[in-house]
Amino acid sequence: MHPAPTTPAHAPADWPLHDPNRRGFASDNYSGAHPEVLAALAAANEGHVTSYGGDPYTARLQSEMERLFGSGVQAYPVFNGTGANVLSLQALLPRWGAVVCARTAHINVDENGAPERVGGMKLLSVTADDGKLTPELIDREAWGWGDEHRAQPLAVSITQTTELGTRYSVDEIRTITEHAHTLGMAVHMDGARLANAAAGLGLPVRAFTRDAGIDILSFGGTKNGMLFGECVVALNPEAAPGLEFLRKMNMQLASKMRFVSAQFLALLEDDLWLRSAAHSNAMAARLRAAVEGLDGVELTQETESNGVFAILPEGVADRLRERFAFYDWDAARREVRWMCSFDTSEADVDSFAAALREELAR
Repeated sequence: MHPAPTTPAHAPADWPLHDPNRRGFASDNYSGAHPEVLAALAAANEGHVTSYGGDPYTARLQSEMERLFGSGVQAYPVFNGTGANVLSLQALLPRWGAVVCARTAHINVDENGAPERVGGMKLLSVTADDGKLTPELIDREAWGWGDEHRAQPLAVSITQTTELGTRYSVDEIRTITEHAHTLGMAVHMDGARLANAAAGLGLPVRAFTRDAGIDILSFGGTKNGMLFGECVVALNPEAAPGLEFLRKMNMQLASKMRFVSAQFLALLEDDLWLRSAAHSNAMAARLRAAVEGLDGVELTQETESNGVFAILPEGVADRLRERFAFYDWDAARREVRWMCSFDTSEADVDSFAAALREELAR
């Protein structure tokens, strides 16, 4: 006889250890998990199922990805975004390969050298003022094929939406992929905020990924209401061989994979991912509208997803951070970043904007 499941013990008396009423605009990673995602995790928790992806939740996730992107794609749930990006790029490249990316790309500035140190590839970064690559920018580093002294530029990585909150159109992505493929280069999309792009474009996600020529995709979940987990989706599996082996080598193979897959199913099966992203986009638009035109506030990027970028007068950001968490983007020019999440409320935005106006008036 197996022991009957027991009811989990209550949390310690002094929990929660944080102030649940404190709100901020530092990162969409600051938010908790969506209640529907937590409910899916609880439902997936009963009993025993096969480990390492041999479970019905991961099988259903494969079907969901085919519904979104078409037949023949391959889905590989992983733990986190850095792992998804490294794994994706490794699958596209030989050991001597290099990746052209924007200088602001997450793989270039926020992953502690993991693509190069763990992935074994060279990053060739170019300056893109709005975070978006173009064929002309790619060509600044896409050269030297056959030169044994130079890492071979064999892949391009773009981010949708970008680290600067801007968004590629379908035509912009297709122009990049056609150019890259003509040069013999594969194309990876870092989709940590893919949902925000889909909600903002109002298009099926396939339209600006697989149909636009993207070869492999890092499909984000953590920034959009998941507790943890991302998914590598090989849109063109022939361009990305060996993913099942690389995932294990990169320590991204979850033994209890059902808990990653179940979260994605909660997001995808009822379009929760789009509704949540549309809300965070709307809150960013509300925030922009509230601060645009304020004396001393200079907005630096278009607000096309869930982030607002601005330059503030000396000292304002530090005083404002005493009430709301947010990050400097470029401290030298006093540029800050404000991010909205699936659980950002209108009251959160309005309170923040009011506090900013108070600090500007001091």
